[in-house]
Amino acid sequence: MADLLQSGQDWLAGKLKAHASREVLYLRGASQVAVSATIGRTLLKLDDGYGGIRMEWTDRDYLIQAVEIDFGAGPVAPERGDRIQDTVGSIVSTYEVAAYGGEPPFRPSDPFGIVLRIHSKRIKQESV
Repeated sequence: MADLLQSGQDWLAGKLKAHASREVLYLRGASQVAVSATIGRTLLKLDDGYGGIRMEWTDRDYLIQAVEIDFGAGPVAPERGDRIQDTVGSIVSTYEVAAYGGEPPFRPSDPFGIVLRIHSKRIKQESV
C-alpha cells in the first residue's frame, strides 16, 4: 500500500511544476539539462560571528523536482558551483548554486525530498 502522504506530495509537486514553473537550464561543468523550476527566495537567519543573528535573503531559490537534475546517469544532488541559466524574454541571467553562512546549498522542500529548494546568487546577466 502506498504512503498516502507521499502520494499527496507527489501530486502537489506535479501541480507546482505544471502551473507555477518555467524551464531553466541546470549546468554542471560541460553538462546541462533543462528542468522545470519554480522561483522563490528564502530569508535565512545566520550567525553574525558576534553572538547575534543577521537576516539575509537569498538572491533566488529554484524549486526543482529532485529527479529532474539528471545528466544521464541518474539524479544527482545540487552542488555549490553548479549554475542555473534563467531566460526571460531577451535577458539571460546566470545564477550559481551557493551556500549562505553555514547553510547547505539546498534543502528538501518537503518531507520526502521530492522537490529541492536550491539557493543561488546571480553572477551574470546579459541581453541576447
